[in-house]
Amino acid sequence: MYRIAAITLLALILFATGCQKDEASSVPSPEAVQVPDTQKMYYISPQGNDLNKGTIQAPWKTLQHAADHAPPGSTVYLREGVYHQKVKITRSGNSSGNPTLFSSYPQEKAIIDGEGLSVRGIEGLIEVENASYITIQNLEICNFTTSLRGQVPTGIYVHGSGEHIQLLGNTIHSIANGAKPSGPNLQGRDAHGIAIYGTEHPQALRDIIIKDNELYDLVLGSSESLAVNGNVDTFAILDNTIHDTDNIGIDLIGYEGTSEDDTYDLARNGIVRGNEVYNISSNHNPSYGTTLPNDSNSAGGIYVDGGKNHIIDHNRVYRNDIGIEIASEHAGRSTSNIMLQDNLIFHNRLTGIAMGGYDEQRGSTEDSTIMYNTLVDNDLLDAGNGQLFLQAQTKNNTFKRNILVSGSSDVLIYNEYTSNSGNVFDYNVYYSPAPQEEALWVWKNTEYSGFTPYMEGSGNDVHSLYVNPQFVDEANEDFTLQANSPAKENGFMSHE
Repeated sequence: MYRIAAITLLALILFATGCQKDEASSVPSPEAVQVPDTQKMYYISPQGNDLNKGTIQAPWKTLQHAADHAPPGSTVYLREGVYHQKVKITRSGNSSGNPTLFSSYPQEKAIIDGEGLSVRGIEGLIEVENASYITIQNLEICNFTTSLRGQVPTGIYVHGSGEHIQLLGNTIHSIANGAKPSGPNLQGRDAHGIAIYGTEHPQALRDIIIKDNELYDLVLGSSESLAVNGNVDTFAILDNTIHDTDNIGIDLIGYEGTSEDDTYDLARNGIVRGNEVYNISSNHNPSYGTTLPNDSNSAGGIYVDGGKNHIIDHNRVYRNDIGIEIASEHAGRSTSNIMLQDNLIFHNRLTGIAMGGYDEQRGSTEDSTIMYNTLVDNDLLDAGNGQLFLQAQTKNNTFKRNILVSGSSDVLIYNEYTSNSGNVFDYNVYYSPAPQEEALWVWKNTEYSGFTPYMEGSGNDVHSLYVNPQFVDEANEDFTLQANSPAKENGFMSHE
């Protein structure tokens, strides 16, 4: 007999990828973890003592003692209470079926509280270093802060190499760096909610599952709420809620020097599915401009910067600066082979989806597929960036079966660069509340008013429609299509 320590993900992932049409692809999936009923259990309590035996009657006191002394493959239960402690886990569990598990005791809440604890470099309240077969589950992690430049407080920090790490059902909040950024690039102010850093090579961090966590109230400076950076291969970010932070929600990163060997220095083969990401903005973040609000509008809900072979699907992304961005900030480097499918993206300030380098000196977005997404009333700033913001060096990408409904700017696609090539646009549905002749597309720096002039002038979208998609209740953010919708084969969840 086994008790399940994590929801079985493999069948879910294979089912969802199997439902994809046309150009959709699949990514290898992390395995689920099962923990034997007979596993040895140990206990810690704020009222415990590390000289005890670690039983439920005589618990230990500190997480570090448990991490150092519980045999590999044990379950370590934290009894209810507040733990003003940090822990670094360096000992592996036994296997994917018999990991070492750290969890709140059932029906109790254990709080790992960093108030008053110092931060040294990039450091997690819970840290996993060069270890495998570890599960962190059902903990509240909070109040890890600093006002010192160059220190990076992090809720959960996994780094080095290893495999089968699971972060499940945790609540992470009030992680902050309050330092004043300095220099021309306003550096020195950084923090993370969760950071997965593959720093070794050729050994990767692999088979990582981050599921059912909530991250909020994070003061991040130049860093991100949930970052997967460097040599990380095969991971799943599933059903998390990330909100009310001052920089990027989910970031899949490459080419920042996290792993010293450039060949391995990128997050790859990831799944980002079923997450809800909202209220992400850099406008009150001094790392983007010290006069607040700085009106930078630079923080994306989900961002791929230099990654490859990712599936990003079934996410709700709204009220952020940018909805979803797939780009590369690094000259000569690309973000490639991204499947962006079945996402609901609405009410974001700058744009719904952004692709490509933000200028000609950046990298490219290549060989990616954007299908079955619904983008509604983004570009709330009325800056003219539209629902899709196509930037420099986008190459050989496919944009099909999406629904785009403009906001008051009436701009549906904005593409001012002429360096883009090989991109295919077709079978989409476009609509603007304004009269059709006032709907706007900018393609390779040429503006088109009205759908027919755009289609004829650009050569795009020969099978696409300009029609009201008829949502069930747009005013209350129900973007389900009505039964008689002319867009019923397009957009979010339309083909399932």
